[in-house]
Amino acid sequence: MEPATPDLGRLLQPSPLEPLGHTDAGLEAVVDEDAEGVRDEDVPGDQTMTENNFWLKKIEISVSEAEKRTGRNAMNMQETYTAYLIETRSVEHIDGPSVLTDSLWRRYSEFELLRNYLLVYYPHVVVPPLPEKRAEFVWHKLSADNMDPDFVERRRIGLENFLLRIASHPILCRDKIFYLFLTQEGNWKETVYETGFQLKADSRLKALNATFRVKNPDKRFTELKHYSDELQSVISHLLRVRARVADRLYGVYKVHGNYGRVFSEWSAIEKEMGDGLQSAGHHMDVYASSIDDILEDEEHYADQLKEYLFYAEALRAVCRKHELMQYDLEMAAQDLASKKQQCEELATGTVRTFSLKGMTTKLFGQETPEQREARIKVLEEQISEGEQQLKSKNLEGREFVKNAWADIERFKEQKNRDLKEALISYAVMQISMCKKGIQVWTNAKECFSKM
Repeated sequence: MEPATPDLGRLLQPSPLEPLGHTDAGLEAVVDEDAEGVRDEDVPGDQTMTENNFWLKKIEISVSEAEKRTGRNAMNMQETYTAYLIETRSVEHIDGPSVLTDSLWRRYSEFELLRNYLLVYYPHVVVPPLPEKRAEFVWHKLSADNMDPDFVERRRIGLENFLLRIASHPILCRDKIFYLFLTQEGNWKETVYETGFQLKADSRLKALNATFRVKNPDKRFTELKHYSDELQSVISHLLRVRARVADRLYGVYKVHGNYGRVFSEWSAIEKEMGDGLQSAGHHMDVYASSIDDILEDEEHYADQLKEYLFYAEALRAVCRKHELMQYDLEMAAQDLASKKQQCEELATGTVRTFSLKGMTTKLFGQETPEQREARIKVLEEQISEGEQQLKSKNLEGREFVKNAWADIERFKEQKNRDLKEALISYAVMQISMCKKGIQVWTNAKECFSKM
Protein backbone atom coordinates (compact mmCIF):
# COMPACT_ATOMS: atom_id res chain seq x y z
CA MET A 1 0.00 0.00 0.00
CA GLU A 2 1.40 3.37 -1.02
CA PRO A 3 2.02 5.82 1.86
CA ALA A 4 -0.40 8.73 1.83
CA THR A 5 1.09 12.08 0.97
CA PRO A 6 0.73 14.35 4.03
CA ASP A 7 -1.04 17.69 3.89
CA LEU A 8 2.02 19.93 4.22
CA GLY A 9 0.05 23.14 4.61
CA ARG A 10 -1.97 21.69 7.45
CA LEU A 11 0.94 20.14 9.31
CA LEU A 12 3.50 22.90 8.98
CA GLN A 13 1.28 25.97 9.29
CA PRO A 14 2.13 27.60 12.65
CA SER A 15 -0.79 28.17 15.00
CA PRO A 16 -1.17 31.31 17.15
CA LEU A 17 1.49 31.17 19.84
CA GLU A 18 0.48 29.81 23.21
CA PRO A 19 2.42 29.01 26.40
CA LEU A 20 3.39 25.42 26.99
CA GLY A 21 0.71 23.20 28.50
CA HIS A 22 0.38 23.33 32.30
CA THR A 23 0.11 20.37 34.60
CA ASP A 24 -1.32 22.25 37.55
CA ALA A 25 -4.17 24.73 37.76
CA GLY A 26 -2.20 27.00 40.05
CA LEU A 27 0.61 27.25 37.53
CA GLU A 28 -0.99 30.16 35.68
CA ALA A 29 -0.27 32.40 38.64
CA VAL A 30 3.47 32.15 38.05
CA VAL A 31 3.45 32.50 34.24
CA ASP A 32 4.54 35.84 32.88
CA GLU A 33 1.96 36.65 30.22
CA ASP A 34 4.17 39.36 28.71
CA ALA A 35 6.93 37.02 27.50
CA GLU A 36 9.32 38.73 25.12
CA GLY A 37 11.41 37.38 22.25
CA VAL A 38 14.73 35.59 22.43
CA ARG A 39 17.05 37.10 24.98
CA ASP A 40 20.72 37.72 24.27
CA GLU A 41 21.70 35.44 27.12
CA ASP A 42 19.92 32.50 25.45
CA VAL A 43 22.71 32.40 22.86
CA PRO A 44 26.28 31.59 23.94
CA GLY A 45 28.00 34.85 24.76
CA ASP A 46 30.71 34.61 22.12
CA GLN A 47 28.57 33.05 19.41
CA THR A 48 26.63 36.06 18.15
CA MET A 49 28.81 38.04 15.78
CA THR A 50 27.09 40.81 13.89
CA GLU A 51 30.29 41.68 12.08
CA ASN A 52 30.60 38.11 10.82
CA ASN A 53 27.04 38.20 9.56
CA PHE A 54 27.94 41.31 7.61
CA TRP A 55 31.13 39.61 6.40
CA LEU A 56 29.29 36.48 5.24
CA LYS A 57 26.95 38.56 3.12
CA LYS A 58 29.97 39.76 1.17
CA ILE A 59 31.71 36.45 0.49
CA GLU A 60 31.33 33.43 -1.75
CA ILE A 61 31.83 29.98 -0.23
CA SER A 62 32.79 26.96 -2.28
CA VAL A 63 34.09 23.45 -1.70
CA SER A 64 36.24 23.37 -4.81
CA GLU A 65 38.29 20.16 -4.57
CA ALA A 66 38.36 16.71 -3.01
CA GLU A 67 41.62 14.93 -2.31
CA LYS A 68 42.29 11.37 -1.20
CA ARG A 69 44.74 11.24 1.71
CA THR A 70 46.33 8.73 4.04
CA GLY A 71 47.06 9.36 7.70
CA ARG A 72 46.78 7.95 11.20
CA ASN A 73 43.70 8.10 13.38
CA ALA A 74 43.39 8.56 17.15
CA MET A 75 44.31 4.89 17.70
CA ASN A 76 47.50 5.38 15.65
CA MET A 77 46.17 3.14 12.89
CA GLN A 78 46.63 4.02 9.24
CA GLU A 79 43.49 5.15 7.45
CA THR A 80 42.48 6.53 4.07
CA TYR A 81 40.12 9.49 3.98
CA THR A 82 38.97 12.33 1.73
CA ALA A 83 39.76 15.97 2.47
CA TYR A 84 37.83 18.85 0.94
CA LEU A 85 39.19 22.27 0.01
CA ILE A 86 37.01 25.14 1.25
CA GLU A 87 37.55 28.48 -0.45
CA THR A 88 36.07 31.81 0.60
CA ARG A 89 36.12 34.76 -1.77
CA SER A 90 35.32 38.36 -0.99
CA VAL A 91 32.90 39.93 -3.43
CA GLU A 92 34.10 43.43 -4.26
CA HIS A 93 31.38 44.24 -6.78
CA ILE A 94 28.32 42.45 -8.02
CA ASP A 95 29.65 42.33 -11.60
CA GLY A 96 33.33 42.64 -10.73
CA PRO A 97 35.96 39.96 -10.05
CA SER A 98 36.16 37.98 -6.82
CA VAL A 99 39.37 37.99 -4.79
CA LEU A 100 40.50 34.82 -3.02
CA THR A 101 40.74 35.56 0.70
CA ASP A 102 41.14 32.19 2.35
CA SER A 103 41.32 28.44 1.71
CA LEU A 104 41.72 25.40 3.95
CA TRP A 105 41.12 21.64 4.00
CA ARG A 106 38.49 19.88 6.08
CA ARG A 107 37.57 16.24 6.58
CA TYR A 108 33.99 14.97 6.58
CA SER A 109 34.26 14.34 10.34
CA GLU A 110 34.92 18.05 10.89
CA PHE A 111 31.72 18.90 9.03
CA GLU A 112 29.97 16.45 11.37
CA LEU A 113 31.49 18.15 14.41
CA LEU A 114 30.27 21.54 13.19
CA ARG A 115 26.73 20.26 12.75
CA ASN A 116 26.67 18.49 16.14
CA TYR A 117 27.71 21.75 17.77
CA LEU A 118 24.97 23.69 15.96
CA LEU A 119 22.35 21.13 17.02
CA VAL A 120 23.23 21.68 20.68
CA TYR A 121 23.45 25.48 20.72
CA TYR A 122 20.50 26.13 18.38
CA PRO A 123 17.89 23.52 19.36
CA HIS A 124 15.02 25.59 17.93
CA VAL A 125 16.63 25.69 14.45
CA VAL A 126 16.07 23.11 11.71
CA VAL A 127 19.80 22.60 11.20
CA PRO A 128 20.72 21.75 7.58
CA PRO A 129 21.73 18.08 7.12
CA LEU A 130 25.00 16.76 5.77
CA PRO A 131 25.18 14.65 2.60
CA GLU A 132 25.29 10.92 3.18
CA LYS A 133 28.55 9.38 4.34
CA ARG A 134 27.96 6.26 2.24
CA ALA A 135 25.80 5.97 -0.84
CA GLU A 136 22.25 4.64 -0.45
CA PHE A 137 19.30 4.23 -2.84
CA VAL A 138 21.61 3.87 -5.87
CA TRP A 139 20.93 1.88 -9.03
CA HIS A 140 22.88 -1.36 -9.13
CA LYS A 141 25.42 -0.30 -11.78
CA LEU A 142 26.58 2.63 -9.67
CA SER A 143 29.32 2.12 -7.09
CA ALA A 144 28.34 2.53 -3.42
CA ASP A 145 32.00 2.84 -2.37
CA ASN A 146 32.50 6.06 -0.39
CA MET A 147 35.92 6.49 -2.06
CA ASP A 148 34.49 6.20 -5.58
CA PRO A 149 35.36 9.40 -7.53
CA ASP A 150 31.78 9.97 -8.72
CA PHE A 151 30.39 9.59 -5.20
CA VAL A 152 33.10 11.84 -3.74
CA GLU A 153 32.23 14.49 -6.32
CA ARG A 154 28.54 14.37 -5.40
CA ARG A 155 29.42 14.56 -1.72
CA ARG A 156 31.65 17.57 -2.43
CA ILE A 157 28.64 19.32 -3.94
CA GLY A 158 26.53 18.29 -0.95
CA LEU A 159 29.08 19.67 1.54
CA GLU A 160 29.20 22.95 -0.35
CA ASN A 161 25.41 23.12 -0.24
CA PHE A 162 25.55 22.44 3.53
CA LEU A 163 27.84 25.44 4.08
CA LEU A 164 25.72 27.66 1.85
CA ARG A 165 22.59 26.65 3.78
CA ILE A 166 24.24 27.74 7.03
CA ALA A 167 25.63 30.94 5.51
CA SER A 168 22.17 31.93 4.27
CA HIS A 169 20.43 31.14 7.59
CA PRO A 170 19.59 34.32 9.54
CA ILE A 171 20.76 32.84 12.86
CA LEU A 172 23.39 30.20 12.08
CA CYS A 173 25.38 32.52 9.80
CA ARG A 174 26.32 34.67 12.80
CA ASP A 175 27.93 31.87 14.77
CA LYS A 176 31.57 32.28 15.72
CA ILE A 177 32.40 28.58 15.39
CA PHE A 178 31.04 28.56 11.84
CA TYR A 179 33.15 31.63 11.06
CA LEU A 180 36.24 29.88 12.43
CA PHE A 181 35.36 26.72 10.48
CA LEU A 182 35.82 28.75 7.30
CA THR A 183 38.92 30.66 8.38
CA GLN A 184 40.90 28.79 11.07
CA GLU A 185 42.55 25.56 9.99
CA GLY A 186 44.67 24.87 13.08
CA ASN A 187 43.16 24.14 16.52
CA TRP A 188 39.60 24.55 15.26
CA LYS A 189 38.49 21.30 16.89
CA GLU A 190 39.95 22.39 20.21
CA THR A 191 38.00 25.64 19.98
CA VAL A 192 34.76 23.69 19.44
CA TYR A 193 35.38 21.39 22.39
CA GLU A 194 36.20 24.36 24.61
CA THR A 195 32.60 25.57 24.18
CA GLY A 196 31.51 22.58 26.28
CA PHE A 197 28.75 21.71 23.82
CA GLN A 198 29.11 17.99 24.55
CA LEU A 199 28.14 18.54 28.20
CA LYS A 200 25.03 20.43 27.11
CA ALA A 201 23.88 17.75 24.70
CA ASP A 202 20.79 15.83 25.83
CA SER A 203 21.25 12.08 26.17
CA ARG A 204 19.21 9.74 24.00
CA LEU A 205 17.86 8.01 27.11
CA LYS A 206 16.61 11.30 28.52
CA ALA A 207 14.97 12.21 25.22
CA LEU A 208 13.28 8.79 25.02
CA ASN A 209 12.09 9.13 28.60
CA ALA A 210 10.60 12.54 27.87
CA THR A 211 8.82 11.22 24.77
CA PHE A 212 6.90 8.58 26.73
CA ARG A 213 6.31 10.51 29.98
CA VAL A 214 5.13 13.92 28.81
CA LYS A 215 1.52 14.29 29.96
CA ASN A 216 0.47 17.32 27.91
CA PRO A 217 2.36 17.27 24.56
CA ASP A 218 1.86 20.22 22.23
CA LYS A 219 -0.40 19.10 19.39
CA ARG A 220 1.51 21.17 16.84
CA PHE A 221 4.82 19.46 17.60
CA THR A 222 3.15 16.06 17.67
CA GLU A 223 1.77 16.70 14.18
CA LEU A 224 5.15 17.99 13.04
CA LYS A 225 6.82 14.80 14.25
CA HIS A 226 4.26 12.67 12.43
CA TYR A 227 4.74 14.77 9.31
CA SER A 228 8.53 14.30 9.43
CA ASP A 229 8.04 10.52 9.70
CA GLU A 230 5.70 10.57 6.70
CA LEU A 231 8.05 12.81 4.72
CA GLN A 232 10.94 10.43 5.33
CA SER A 233 8.82 7.43 4.37
CA VAL A 234 7.53 9.01 1.14
CA ILE A 235 10.94 10.24 -0.02
CA SER A 236 12.54 6.86 0.80
CA HIS A 237 9.89 5.15 -1.31
CA LEU A 238 10.39 7.66 -4.12
CA LEU A 239 14.15 7.06 -4.11
CA ARG A 240 13.65 3.28 -4.27
CA VAL A 241 11.27 3.66 -7.20
CA ARG A 242 13.76 5.93 -8.97
CA ALA A 243 16.54 3.37 -8.48
CA ARG A 244 14.35 0.61 -9.97
CA VAL A 245 13.39 2.84 -12.91
CA ALA A 246 17.08 3.65 -13.45
CA ASP A 247 17.87 -0.06 -13.62
CA ARG A 248 15.16 -0.64 -16.23
CA LEU A 249 16.17 2.43 -18.20
CA TYR A 250 19.76 1.23 -18.21
CA GLY A 251 18.60 -2.06 -19.70
CA VAL A 252 16.52 -0.34 -22.41
CA TYR A 253 19.44 1.82 -23.50
CA LYS A 254 21.82 -1.12 -23.58
CA VAL A 255 19.37 -3.01 -25.80
CA HIS A 256 19.88 -0.20 -28.31
CA GLY A 257 23.58 -1.08 -28.15
CA ASN A 258 22.61 -4.59 -29.26
CA TYR A 259 20.67 -3.07 -32.15
CA GLY A 260 23.76 -1.09 -33.10
CA ARG A 261 25.99 -4.18 -33.08
CA VAL A 262 23.50 -6.22 -35.12
CA PHE A 263 23.06 -3.46 -37.72
CA SER A 264 26.83 -3.02 -38.00
CA GLU A 265 27.38 -6.77 -38.48
CA TRP A 266 24.54 -6.93 -40.99
CA SER A 267 25.99 -4.02 -42.99
CA ALA A 268 29.16 -6.06 -43.56
CA ILE A 269 27.30 -8.65 -45.64
CA GLU A 270 25.02 -6.29 -47.55
CA LYS A 271 26.22 -4.18 -50.48
CA GLU A 272 23.22 -2.06 -51.39
CA MET A 273 21.86 -1.70 -47.83
CA GLY A 274 25.25 -1.54 -46.11
CA ASP A 275 25.56 2.25 -45.75
CA GLY A 276 22.03 2.66 -44.37
CA LEU A 277 22.49 -0.15 -41.86
CA GLN A 278 25.86 1.20 -40.79
CA SER A 279 24.41 4.68 -40.20
CA ALA A 280 21.45 3.31 -38.25
CA GLY A 281 23.82 1.23 -36.12
CA HIS A 282 25.91 4.31 -35.40
CA HIS A 283 22.84 6.21 -34.13
CA MET A 284 21.94 3.26 -31.88
CA ASP A 285 25.48 3.05 -30.47
CA VAL A 286 25.59 6.77 -29.63
CA TYR A 287 22.17 6.54 -27.97
CA ALA A 288 23.17 3.48 -25.90
CA SER A 289 26.43 5.02 -24.68
CA SER A 290 24.65 8.16 -23.43
CA ILE A 291 22.86 6.34 -20.59
CA ASP A 292 25.84 6.43 -18.20
CA ASP A 293 26.03 10.22 -18.25
CA ILE A 294 22.25 10.50 -18.02
CA LEU A 295 21.99 8.34 -14.92
CA GLU A 296 24.93 10.12 -13.33
CA ASP A 297 23.02 13.39 -13.80
CA GLU A 298 19.98 11.70 -12.27
CA GLU A 299 22.01 11.00 -9.13
CA HIS A 300 22.25 14.75 -8.55
CA TYR A 301 18.45 14.87 -8.61
CA ALA A 302 18.42 11.99 -6.13
CA ASP A 303 20.83 13.89 -3.89
CA GLN A 304 18.36 16.79 -3.78
CA LEU A 305 15.69 14.39 -2.54
CA LYS A 306 18.10 12.84 -0.05
CA GLU A 307 18.76 16.24 1.49
CA TYR A 308 15.10 16.49 2.49
CA LEU A 309 15.11 12.85 3.53
CA PHE A 310 17.73 13.88 6.11
CA TYR A 311 15.91 17.15 6.87
CA ALA A 312 13.13 14.97 8.31
CA GLU A 313 15.49 13.97 11.13
CA ALA A 314 16.35 17.64 11.71
CA LEU A 315 12.63 18.36 12.20
CA ARG A 316 12.36 15.52 14.70
CA ALA A 317 15.34 16.92 16.61
CA VAL A 318 13.39 20.16 17.18
CA CYS A 319 10.38 18.12 18.35
CA ARG A 320 12.52 16.10 20.77
CA LYS A 321 13.95 19.27 22.30
CA HIS A 322 10.45 20.61 22.84
CA GLU A 323 9.42 17.35 24.52
CA LEU A 324 12.41 17.61 26.86
CA MET A 325 11.52 21.18 27.80
CA GLN A 326 7.86 20.21 28.32
CA TYR A 327 8.91 17.26 30.48
CA ASP A 328 11.19 19.46 32.62
CA LEU A 329 8.34 21.94 33.01
CA GLU A 330 5.89 19.27 34.12
CA MET A 331 8.38 17.81 36.61
CA ALA A 332 9.04 21.28 38.03
CA ALA A 333 5.29 21.92 38.35
CA GLN A 334 4.80 18.54 40.03
CA ASP A 335 7.62 19.19 42.50
CA LEU A 336 6.25 22.63 43.32
CA ALA A 337 2.74 21.25 43.95
CA SER A 338 4.21 18.59 46.23
CA LYS A 339 6.12 21.15 48.32
CA LYS A 340 3.04 23.37 48.62
CA GLN A 341 1.05 20.40 49.88
CA GLN A 342 3.74 19.53 52.44
CA CYS A 343 3.81 23.11 53.66
CA GLU A 344 0.02 23.20 54.00
CA GLU A 345 -0.03 19.91 55.91
CA LEU A 346 2.61 21.16 58.34
CA ALA A 347 0.79 24.45 58.85
CA THR A 348 -2.65 22.85 59.44
CA GLY A 349 -1.52 19.62 61.07
CA THR A 350 -3.59 17.51 58.64
CA VAL A 351 -2.20 14.87 56.31
CA ARG A 352 -4.06 14.44 53.00
CA THR A 353 -2.12 11.54 51.60
CA PHE A 354 -0.19 8.60 52.96
CA SER A 355 3.52 9.23 53.40
CA LEU A 356 6.45 7.64 55.17
CA LYS A 357 6.90 10.84 57.16
CA GLY A 358 3.30 10.74 58.37
CA MET A 359 3.63 7.12 59.48
CA THR A 360 6.88 7.91 61.32
CA THR A 361 5.17 10.79 63.14
CA LYS A 362 2.39 8.50 64.33
CA LEU A 363 4.85 5.91 65.56
CA PHE A 364 7.39 8.18 67.27
CA GLY A 365 5.36 11.23 68.19
CA GLN A 366 4.76 14.72 66.89
CA GLU A 367 7.46 17.27 66.08
CA THR A 368 8.02 20.19 68.41
CA PRO A 369 6.62 23.58 67.29
CA GLU A 370 10.16 24.83 66.72
CA GLN A 371 10.97 21.91 64.43
CA ARG A 372 7.72 22.41 62.54
CA GLU A 373 8.38 26.12 62.06
CA ALA A 374 11.90 25.42 60.80
CA ARG A 375 10.58 22.91 58.28
CA ILE A 376 7.87 25.29 57.14
CA LYS A 377 10.46 28.04 56.65
CA VAL A 378 12.67 25.74 54.56
CA LEU A 379 9.70 24.65 52.46
CA GLU A 380 8.59 28.26 51.90
CA GLU A 381 12.07 29.10 50.60
CA GLN A 382 12.00 26.07 48.31
CA ILE A 383 8.52 27.02 47.10
CA SER A 384 9.71 30.54 46.28
CA GLU A 385 12.67 29.15 44.35
CA GLY A 386 10.42 26.63 42.61
CA GLU A 387 7.99 29.33 41.50
CA GLN A 388 10.81 31.38 40.03
CA GLN A 389 12.22 28.31 38.31
CA LEU A 390 8.80 27.39 36.94
CA LYS A 391 8.25 30.92 35.69
CA SER A 392 11.65 30.84 33.98
CA LYS A 393 10.92 27.46 32.35
CA ASN A 394 7.57 28.71 31.11
CA LEU A 395 9.14 31.79 29.57
CA GLU A 396 11.94 29.71 28.04
CA GLY A 397 9.39 27.30 26.60
CA ARG A 398 7.27 30.02 25.08
CA GLU A 399 10.34 31.61 23.49
CA PHE A 400 11.39 28.23 22.13
CA VAL A 401 7.96 27.69 20.55
CA LYS A 402 7.99 31.16 19.03
CA ASN A 403 11.47 30.84 17.55
CA ALA A 404 11.03 27.22 16.46
CA TRP A 405 7.84 27.93 14.50
CA ALA A 406 9.44 30.95 12.87
CA ASP A 407 12.29 28.74 11.65
CA ILE A 408 9.92 25.97 10.60
CA GLU A 409 8.01 28.50 8.50
CA ARG A 410 11.30 29.52 6.87
CA PHE A 411 12.14 25.85 6.28
CA LYS A 412 8.70 25.20 4.76
CA GLU A 413 9.16 27.96 2.19
CA GLN A 414 12.65 26.69 1.33
CA LYS A 415 11.44 23.09 1.01
CA ASN A 416 8.52 23.96 -1.25
CA ARG A 417 10.77 26.02 -3.51
CA ASP A 418 13.59 23.48 -3.70
CA LEU A 419 11.47 20.38 -4.25
CA LYS A 420 9.36 22.16 -6.85
CA GLU A 421 12.51 23.06 -8.80
CA ALA A 422 13.95 19.54 -8.41
CA LEU A 423 10.77 17.81 -9.62
CA ILE A 424 10.37 20.19 -12.57
CA SER A 425 14.02 19.63 -13.54
CA TYR A 426 13.51 15.87 -13.34
CA ALA A 427 10.41 16.09 -15.54
CA VAL A 428 12.29 18.22 -18.08
CA MET A 429 15.14 15.67 -18.03
CA GLN A 430 12.75 12.79 -18.72
CA ILE A 431 11.04 14.71 -21.56
CA SER A 432 14.45 15.48 -23.07
CA MET A 433 15.46 11.80 -22.85
CA CYS A 434 12.24 10.75 -24.60
CA LYS A 435 12.76 13.34 -27.35
CA LYS A 436 16.27 12.03 -27.93
CA GLY A 437 14.91 8.50 -28.20
CA ILE A 438 12.33 9.63 -30.75
CA GLN A 439 15.04 11.45 -32.68
CA VAL A 440 17.26 8.34 -32.76
CA TRP A 441 14.49 6.24 -34.26
CA THR A 442 13.57 9.08 -36.65
CA ASN A 443 17.16 9.13 -37.86
CA ALA A 444 17.14 5.33 -38.13
CA LYS A 445 13.95 5.51 -40.16
CA GLU A 446 15.58 7.95 -42.57
CA CYS A 447 18.56 5.62 -42.89
CA PHE A 448 16.28 2.71 -43.70
CA SER A 449 14.33 4.82 -46.22
CA LYS A 450 17.51 5.60 -48.18
CA MET A 451 18.44 1.95 -48.60
